[in-house]
Amino acid sequence: MCRNIRQLHNFEPPATGEEVRAAALQYVRKVAGTTKPSARNQEAFDRAVAAVAHATEHLLDDLVTAAPPKDREVEAARARERAARRYAS
Repeated sequence: MCRNIRQLHNFEPPATGEEVRAAALQYVRKVAGTTKPSARNQEAFDRAVAAVAHATEHLLDDLVTAAPPKDREVEAARARERAARRYAS
């Protein structure tokens, strides 16, 4: 999975539309193999981002879990700690 796509499920507060769109954009960029499509492909690229974002929103709405919601700040701190260990000299 692309490292830039973040988990969006089971957070409090829930993922925003902007977070969902950013994840969709990263996914489409990865699949397309480009960060900036040509002018000729822009429309198809934009439609793909919208479709993936739409499907993601439906997925997040339908998922259920018994686990308590995660705290974004706690998860971000854990990620920074893992990165510090990974990239320590």
